[in-house]
Amino acid sequence: MTLDPEDSKIITLARATRARNGTAEGAAVRDETGRTYAATNVALDSLTLSAVQVAVAMAISSGARSLEAVALVTGGEPSADDAAVAAELGVKSLLVAGPDGTLRG
Repeated sequence: MTLDPEDSKIITLARATRARNGTAEGAAVRDETGRTYAATNVALDSLTLSAVQVAVAMAISSGARSLEAVALVTGGEPSADDAAVAAELGVKSLLVAGPDGTLRG
């Protein structure tokens, strides 16, 4: 499968963010203006958020109105909540890759 260069970029951002922070998940989103936001999951005793949720929150709090793409790098599977938040903002399907960057699904 050949990816759009911009989609490859957000997978790379998600992968690098995950590796840098040593977390289970890394995500990156691209908004309607082309801005990108990268984040990792948050796993505290008092707060648990997926990487997709954090990246989307960053985009929305920065003024994004919709998303063009959402990438998740994980050893697991995306949650239904991740897919739902992406869909709410106009993304039909998540780009899901393993820790090595290989696109799945």
